[in-house]
Amino acid sequence: MTSATHTRSSAAAQAVSAVRFLVGVDGGGTGTRLRLTGIDGRLLGQGDSGPSALGQGVEQAWVHIQLALQQACQQAGIASLDLSECAIGLGLSGAGLTDAVAEFIATQPGYAHVKLDNDGYTTVLGAHAGQPGAVIASGTGSVGEAVRRDGSRVCIGGWGWVIGDEGSGAWLGQKAMRHAHQALDGRAESGPLARAIWAKCGRDRETLLAWCASAGQHGYAGLAPLVFEHADTDPAAQTFVNEAVAELEKLAAALDPSGDLPMALCGSIALRLGPLFSPSLRQRCVPPQGDSAAGALLMIRRAISEMGRP
Repeated sequence: MTSATHTRSSAAAQAVSAVRFLVGVDGGGTGTRLRLTGIDGRLLGQGDSGPSALGQGVEQAWVHIQLALQQACQQAGIASLDLSECAIGLGLSGAGLTDAVAEFIATQPGYAHVKLDNDGYTTVLGAHAGQPGAVIASGTGSVGEAVRRDGSRVCIGGWGWVIGDEGSGAWLGQKAMRHAHQALDGRAESGPLARAIWAKCGRDRETLLAWCASAGQHGYAGLAPLVFEHADTDPAAQTFVNEAVAELEKLAAALDPSGDLPMALCGSIALRLGPLFSPSLRQRCVPPQGDSAAGALLMIRRAISEMGRP
């Protein structure tokens, strides 16, 4: 170990030794959920705020994380929290974006230690309390994550709403909007789903184009409930639901080909589609023991423990 490396290591260990609080964050394209605990793991407070997916901007992510922390502090009766006494674990959508991650870490507001991973990983940690298992997570976006019995981890999907995230809310919303465009053109039947999209987003070409230009991931995900609402009366909506089930089934098969691991479903879309899965997949599904914020807390606790903090 070089002298500089030893100095950095010693400084990091000294910072961690001062930690009195742990913060766990689950951040996605729709919202941020945060938990504040003591170093002993006792829950002190919780907070919610707007999206903190890194693909939507690093500055926005930190703003919403800090707003959620303020809420948690208010619940805990903490008037002023010294961030140098806090270690924070974050499971954020977009944590695979190298430049965004570097900027996010570089602009962190003073935590003693920061541990960042994608929200799929913290979801699987929380769902199985750190033990081997798999998760299909589908809400605004979608991803499959597993920790295998040999300790290795695998991530399937999660390529982002612009090109991937099949079976997610944003993906369903895009399909619904595409159908509404085609119906307006006369290329598809103008059934209940298309009419519901027009009522929400605009009834003419110019208005729909303007809506799509500004919608973003969150906007498209907001259309997903219309797909479910009209699935019983509109063949196009039912087709989209069936396609979402098929995509999440493919995700599960690629995630754990042997079918060996317990599978948890997380996120509003996965939970809604779960009853439609094949019997073999449904039999493997178990209730999650905790959520992504719980997994983030477990992750940061492990990180500071490895640095010598009990």
